[in-house]
Amino acid sequence: MDWTDISYLNKGNAIQQKAFDCLSSLHIFDLLQEFQPTLTGTIPIRIDIDSSDLDIACQYTDANVLEKKIKAKFQNQKNFSCTQKEKSGHWIVLASFQYMDFEIQIYGSQLPVTEQNSYRHMLIEHRILELLGHNFRKEIIQLKQKGLKTEPAFALLLELKGDPFKALLELENDSDKEIISLYQLSTEN
Repeated sequence: MDWTDISYLNKGNAIQQKAFDCLSSLHIFDLLQEFQPTLTGTIPIRIDIDSSDLDIACQYTDANVLEKKIKAKFQNQKNFSCTQKEKSGHWIVLASFQYMDFEIQIYGSQLPVTEQNSYRHMLIEHRILELLGHNFRKEIIQLKQKGLKTEPAFALLLELKGDPFKALLELENDSDKEIISLYQLSTEN
């Protein structure tokens, strides 16, 4: 799957098609092309709920350049905000606004998108969903509808210990068989 090309959304479910229309209408991926924008989060992997937003991860070489570009292109959007701050030891640009019934969040970091946690979480979550099937997906969505965030929902169902965000990333190098076994053990308890 090429996650950098959002055309897959146009062939997806209704919310993915609506997200495709939203992002295409904004031309956001064209406007931010130099920052390698990539849609991450729950909508690409079909575990979104009504309150899910569109998360766009970007890589910058100069935070001020990204912030200036975001402000120039999107500052007139509803509920626009854009700031720079430190998060988990990294300097980030964080912008958000509303467009076509979606909250859109742009997250910029010096890290390549493929090394950013939002992208890494999406990949491991997608892999787990593919391995564990439709019922597991339904359980994740139900937990999210009850107020649990995505990573804690996965951690709960897989009985992962400690920080759910870190614990999920620790599964990246596990084999498919190990992940399936982990789930089978959690359902036996």
